[in-house]
Amino acid sequence: MKYKLIHKTEYKYAEAVNNYHSLLCLAPRTLPNQLCQGFTIQVTPEPSQLVERTDYYGNTTHYFSLHSPHKNLTVLTTGIVERLTEATGSLFIPSEVTCSGARERFKNDRALKINVLEYMLPSPLVKWDAEIRAYGQDCFQDNIPLYECVKALCRKIYTEFDFVPDFTTVNTPIKEVLALKKGVCQDFSHLAIACIRSFGFAARYVSGYLETLPPPGRPKLQGSDASHAWISVFIPDYGWCDFDPTNNIVPGERHIVTAWGRDYSDVPPLKGIIFSYGKHTLSVEVDVIPL
Repeated sequence: MKYKLIHKTEYKYAEAVNNYHSLLCLAPRTLPNQLCQGFTIQVTPEPSQLVERTDYYGNTTHYFSLHSPHKNLTVLTTGIVERLTEATGSLFIPSEVTCSGARERFKNDRALKINVLEYMLPSPLVKWDAEIRAYGQDCFQDNIPLYECVKALCRKIYTEFDFVPDFTTVNTPIKEVLALKKGVCQDFSHLAIACIRSFGFAARYVSGYLETLPPPGRPKLQGSDASHAWISVFIPDYGWCDFDPTNNIVPGERHIVTAWGRDYSDVPPLKGIIFSYGKHTLSVEVDVIPL
């Protein structure tokens, strides 16, 4: 399947912004099962330069700055991505490595542990305690394959939590989400990662897009898609395997990967610093259009 991605971010400021520095993390990754065939960025007002970089996690980022007064800022990115599947049509063959077996591998394989250690430790937005560990306790049994345990956790989160747009912010603690049983894909991914890490396994945060399907017989609405987030767990003898706790599915060709890191703080679509005062409004429109 091939998609055209359009991501438009617009800021409107009550007072003029004199200086602005921004880092974008919006370019889709090229992976064995995903090919990014083109990516463009249009910034208005136009910056003097746009610098491409590769961050520590291998994600493509772009930096720009503006040094003239402006009250509106628009960042429009466009890309063509092709999602590939194996000849069998399956992206993953379930692993039989049990939870206890995986722990032994992490314990005895020093090179393996060093390679994934940062995804096993607390990170800026993912921390846990006894309550969070207790939430996932019934999903992780020593004699059950780790892959099945993670699926059970995702199914539990999907069943017990309500998806409520704009209910939380990027700074909402996991404990608050757990108490209220509400949130968005970012929250559910952070909760799942916290539970998984609390049992000694490696999990990372994946940022990207998901093609949403319209109701039968209805046309797809432009701007109806949104940035999405899911998780990836390291399964010994296989590697990184993706799970989507928000939708209780194993990500497939409709999931498009932009970036990954320890948590959201490593891969926000845009982050920046402004020199100004007064309020501002933000609007985001995302289209994932099948070609």
